[in-house]
Amino acid sequence: MIDVREAVSRAHREEWARVVAALTRRFGDLDIAEEAAAEAFATAVERWPGDGVPPNPGAWLTTTANRKAIDRLRRENKRQDKHEEAQMLSDDEPPEPLGAIDDDRLRLIFTCCHPALAMEARLALTLRMVGGLTVPEIARAFLVAESAMGQRITRAKAKIKAARIPYRVPSPEDLPARVSGVLTVLYLVFNEGYLATGPDTDPVRHDLTEEAIRLTRLIRVLLPDDGEVAGLLALMLLTEARRAARVSAGGELVALDEQDRGAWDAQLIAEGHGLVRERLAAVAAGAAPGAAAAAVAGAAAGVGADAGAGAGVAPGRYQILAAINAVHTSARDIRDTDWSQVLALYDQLARVDPSPVTALNRAIAVAELDGPEVALAIVDRLAEPLAGYHAYHATRADLLRRLGRSGESRAAYDRAIELAGNTAETAYLARRRGQLG
Repeated sequence: MIDVREAVSRAHREEWARVVAALTRRFGDLDIAEEAAAEAFATAVERWPGDGVPPNPGAWLTTTANRKAIDRLRRENKRQDKHEEAQMLSDDEPPEPLGAIDDDRLRLIFTCCHPALAMEARLALTLRMVGGLTVPEIARAFLVAESAMGQRITRAKAKIKAARIPYRVPSPEDLPARVSGVLTVLYLVFNEGYLATGPDTDPVRHDLTEEAIRLTRLIRVLLPDDGEVAGLLALMLLTEARRAARVSAGGELVALDEQDRGAWDAQLIAEGHGLVRERLAAVAAGAAPGAAAAAVAGAAAGVGADAGAGAGVAPGRYQILAAINAVHTSARDIRDTDWSQVLALYDQLARVDPSPVTALNRAIAVAELDGPEVALAIVDRLAEPLAGYHAYHATRADLLRRLGRSGESRAAYDRAIELAGNTAETAYLARRRGQLG
């Protein structure tokens, strides 16, 4: 029974997006696709313990979901076109390609990320339809009530249906305007896998991080000259490279300064550094003298880049974040980290993305250069906008610990543990709290 439950759970991680995307392509209705897929997985829970796990779980689930969808259309029996949709399964003709890349899941992402939807709706809908996250998981990621998140997803699907938003990859001329929202979604999907939420969830969901990387690679094929696509891919690769060293055998998060760097994936790091060099060379070629140019040029030097020919376009958020990760992953030891370059890049990021989270991460670099007291003053100014953000309290707890203010540090750790949704991170924070004098 345990093996069957694990098989169903694994199939959900690996096959949910494929099943939903295939149903959406055939029936053109997100509600039908989602509900039929859910029914198929529920049927698997009922039948696989007795019948055994099928040799090809994905094919079994897709076939079962298609039957569930047809049954629903026949039960509704409201319009003739519903019956016509139900007959599509008997059509032996292969479907026409819908876009520059024939990938159902990529089409599903562009549908969920249509600009007719508010950004919050795009993110939530894609996490549900493509990532397979539950409504509670998505609500936790957005820090909103489950009922509100459920309504948001329902309204988004209804708007897609009412507006007849096409299920396709946009044409080449429309791609640049549409890609920003898609990148935001993919980054959020990657982050949910990188630091998964939920008490019964694996602390790292490899399926989500790998899927986000796969789809970002596909978008890079579509837009090979887009700097932010390359930057996001580099950022994901350099982050994914550290996966094997991020969680201990006991299930505890391992901080960057404690990780075994020999366990990092050298191939992914090399690929990520190559993308960073490519983008930073393009920026340096056309950047005006100043702090921003110096920052990116210095980061390029940190990963062995030469400022070659390029388009000379100012770097965006993902390119700068990738450069920061390139500086971290080029250091053989935490003591070799060039914190001055990290801070310079965060200064540049603050101009592109002046958010409280950027200021919080910048304060960590400040602590390494100017000391925890200076950094704490910066962090304390972020109390109001980041009151519900666990990383704010974890950062503050560490700074207070370094200053010897154990009582205040313990209280900050308590709040961080209360807000953290990742089991490995909670274990790490609890250990750090226990080390206080």
